[in-house]
This record gives sequence, structure tokens and C-alpha cells, in this order.
Amino acid sequence: MLYPKVSTSRGIQELSGVWNFHLCEEGESEESWKDTPLQQAEPIAVPASYNDQKDVRAYRNHCGWAVYQRKICVPQFWQGQRVVLRFGAATHTAKVWLDGKLLCEHRGGFLPFETEVTEMLLCGKTALLTVAVDNRVDFSTLPVGNEKGTSFMGSDNPGIPSVEAAKANRAKQNLPNFDFFNYAGLNRPVLLYTTPKDYIADVSIVPEIDDQTAQVSYSVRTVGSGAVSVSILDAQGKEVAGAEGAVGIVQIAHPELWWPGKAYLYTARFTFGTDVYEQTFGLRAVKVEGTKFLINGKPLYFKGFGKHEDSAFHGRGTDVCLNVKDVNLMHWLGANSFRTSHYPYAEEMYDLCDREGIVIIDEVPAVGIGMGPACDPYETMHIRAHHEDVLREIVARDKNHPCVVMWSLGNEPDLDNFPESAYRYWHSLYELVHQIDPQNRPVTVVCCQNSYEKDITTRTMDVVCLNRYYGWYNLSGDLDAACSGLKMEMQFWAKQGKPVMFTEYGADAVAGIHEVVPEMFSEEFQAEYYQRENEVLDQFPFFIGEQVWNFADFATVQGIMRVDGNKKGLFTRERRPKTAAFYFKKRWHGIPDFGYKE
Repeated sequence: MLYPKVSTSRGIQELSGVWNFHLCEEGESEESWKDTPLQQAEPIAVPASYNDQKDVRAYRNHCGWAVYQRKICVPQFWQGQRVVLRFGAATHTAKVWLDGKLLCEHRGGFLPFETEVTEMLLCGKTALLTVAVDNRVDFSTLPVGNEKGTSFMGSDNPGIPSVEAAKANRAKQNLPNFDFFNYAGLNRPVLLYTTPKDYIADVSIVPEIDDQTAQVSYSVRTVGSGAVSVSILDAQGKEVAGAEGAVGIVQIAHPELWWPGKAYLYTARFTFGTDVYEQTFGLRAVKVEGTKFLINGKPLYFKGFGKHEDSAFHGRGTDVCLNVKDVNLMHWLGANSFRTSHYPYAEEMYDLCDREGIVIIDEVPAVGIGMGPACDPYETMHIRAHHEDVLREIVARDKNHPCVVMWSLGNEPDLDNFPESAYRYWHSLYELVHQIDPQNRPVTVVCCQNSYEKDITTRTMDVVCLNRYYGWYNLSGDLDAACSGLKMEMQFWAKQGKPVMFTEYGADAVAGIHEVVPEMFSEEFQAEYYQRENEVLDQFPFFIGEQVWNFADFATVQGIMRVDGNKKGLFTRERRPKTAAFYFKKRWHGIPDFGYKE
């Protein structure tokens, strides 16, 4: 799906701003307001999560449908154009009406969807746009919700009579099976855009490089009649290659390559009849070879983070200013990468990382797929078809970004309690993504700390991505024992012949807690934790990267495991550095992006 861009043939109208808003009560139909203006509506900002925009429990802990409304119209000079209504995302299920007519429905809270509205909006009248969103998570959604018992953070002490009896008085809850707050609503931009009646619907770009030339394969999907041409422009706007036809190959002499930390972007200008669309791209090749992850033939060492789209007031809402701040902090630290834990991020962040040379592991929201050793989630949860749909959508959206170097099928599923079921489920998805990605990037699934000898899935991925918390969730506070356990596991992975990296490891640190003798939750313990464990990891040449958990503190559901959210960030939620940030700044600026451990 193409990202909307203004060109000589296309226009955009942003629908950001203050909308009318209503939280549906239990039993109230989300369709009640599809063709009627909301009564006693409250103001809500778009794009942003609704949860923290009003300081009442009903907003924060809402479970179910919520309704957004506003009036829209288009300028007269759009006559003759095709008009499309586009949502960057809507969490997690959405229904859209215009003047009471159902336009579309979408499932999945982190990827875009759109619908044509030409005939309804080019009549010169104002129309009522109504959007209903449902934030509920369960065994059929991604991420997964907990249909029974307590949330990921809770404890109900089963068996205590008074506790069991009190459950009947509980308010309706939306229980996550994951460790981040379920921010909801219209978190990403909503807009109208135009194309000509005959238009470019999609483009794919696949670069191949050698020392002297680059070969770029392209394909264009169009609607209507006309001829396709493509011009390749360098970063200064000079044409360096061109071709005719909807499918073809162009050669670029003396190419400038796209590198982490040294990004160079070309632009492919596609023309089809009167329609013009420009797609930036980078010349870079990604390949796994033995125990190395190669970019342009050189072995990359990943330095970076797991991360969240999370900030005060906005929640998970798109914040372009915060994106720029975060990327600049990555440069300050000497980082070169992050994983979009645990869902695809807003497209604006990928464009920024293309420009700034930050490498992304692109992850879908398949988090929470586990029910404990007594129940096989692959037989119980009804998520397979939806999981495939989400993978197809993320590849369709992000396939042309040079910053995306690997796909993550999901985070911390149950891989060892039901190893055969897990292998059948995940390896077939692995094969699917290799089939549908035009650039055939490496594919992984992120493994929770588990019985790695029983897990037969993780070792079959292109890169072994591990979340490990030796010294925190296990062997808590004992860094000598933690390092011993970590070294023992690394010796197991040394026999597998695969590149291995950490996509999570870390310790909570509450900003301002300092201790001479470091203990858990102090800034000093967090820094020592990383120093000690990195000393172990540096001993193993097959270990290709460290992505700490987390870039910054983030919000979670309330529970006995968290005090005001997860505190594993190198930065506070306000982006103030903790002691460990300065440790990594020194370490990462001393580690080259390429050739480390050669």
C-alpha cells in the first residue's frame, strides 16, 4: 500500500485535530451514532490514544467500542479526481460510516486501511464521518488478550474463598496477555488524498548491487489505461537512469549505497498517464551467511533497543517531534538499530529511519501467544488466518524501506511446551514471508527465555533472536550466577551454526535511586548488569548484536510487577538519561557497525 504523497497529480487533506468522541457503555451498540451527530460529545485529539486525554478511570480503563465523529468536505478543485479516505491505524477493530453508509471495516490495530469516497464527497456537500473502534483483546486478536483469570501483571491467589467470591463484583476488564499498556483509538493520521481516475496503485523496488553498478528491478501495479515510465533520481535530483514499462530493470552506474549511519536515498519517479508518484529507496543488500548478518557484504553488529510507541498524553499516538528526538538520541548513543516491539510502527518513523540510516527489525503484533504448559495455544487460539493477513499487510506497507532489514513474525510465543505445534505454526509463517517479500529479507521469531533445548523452532529461523533476563527475572540480583547461566546457554547456541543476537535483555532502574553497593532497581545495578553480561557476550563470535530492553520507560497495565510502568529504559519516559545510557554511549561509539569480532 502506497503512502500518500503530494505530487503534480495528487493532493492531501489532513483530518488531524479535535474530533467529537463518545465511549460506548456496556450493551450500547457501536452503530447507534452511525448517521446521527453525537449528543453531549466530548473533544478528543486525533491522532492520539484516547486513554490519557481525560483524567477519569472510564477513559483509562475503557473496554469496548468508542465512537469518533467529525464533518468533512473537499474543495471544488478536486473535481475530476479520485478521492480516498485513509487511516494510518485504528486499534484494534474499526468500522467506518459516511452519512450512515458503511464504507469499510478493518481488523488489526497497527496497519493502514483505506476506502474510496469519490462519489460521496465530490457532490459539494459536507458529510458526517463516523468511526467506531473496539479496543478489546482476546484469543482471536493480535496482540492476544487473556480471556480467563487475571492480566499479565495480576495475581488472584486462586483458591482463597473470599477472592473467588469477589471476582463476581469485578468491573468489566480488558486483560492483556502482554506487558505494555493497551493504548487505543485513532493513534495515527487520518486523511483524504486524491489520485487521477487512472492511477498508480502500488510499486515494488528490489535492488541488487556489485562494486561498479546497481541493478534495480521494479514493478508497478496500475488501475486504468496508460503507459508506465520510471526515472531514477539521485539525492540531488539528477536523473541517473530510466525505463519504460510496468515491469523492468534499470542500471545505475557508480552507485551510492545505503549504509547504517550513512544513508543515501534515490528516488524512483513513476509516471502513468497523468499520475505521478515518487518512491524513495536505498541501494543495499541484506543476507545471512553462516553466523554473520551482512549488509552490502559486510558483517553488521546490531547496537540498539527494543522500543515502544509511548509517550505522556499521546499514549501510542503518532508524534513526529518525538520520533526525531528519539532518533537523535540513538545517534548520541552510537546505536544503529531497533526492533518495532511489539507491532508495526507509524510509517513516518520508517521514513525518518530511511533518511537517518537506522536499521529496523519489523515486527507484527503477535505477542501473548502462550497459555502455560497445560494448554496448547496453537490449538486453542483462533489467530492463524488473522496472523497471515497481518503479515501480508506489513510486507505490502514496508517492502520498499531500506531501513527494514528483517521481519519478526512475533514476540515471545510458547515454543517449548508444545514444540511440534509451535514448529508447524511458525515455520509455515516463516516460509510465507519469504514468498511474499519482493526483497526476500531474513525472517525471525523472537524467543522468550525458555527451555531452549526443547524449542525446535527458534534454531530454524534465519537469525536467532533471544529475549534473556539472567539476573533479573531469574537468578535475581546475583550477577555471578547470571553470567554463569548466560555463558552456559551461549555454549549451546555456539553449536547451532546460526547468527544469534539479543532482542531484549535488561533490568528495571528507577531514576534517582543510587547505591554504593548496587542492588536491583538502582541505576548502578542496571549499568553493572549490562557491563557484566556484555563481557560474556563479547566472547562469542557468532553473537551479532545487542538490543537492550528498553529504549525508554513505558506505560503498562497496573499490577504487582510494575510501579508506574516498566522502568527498564535507558531513558525515562521523558527522555532523561539514566546511568546505563552513558555506559552504552561509551561502549557503542567504541564498537564499529561492521566487522566487530572479525
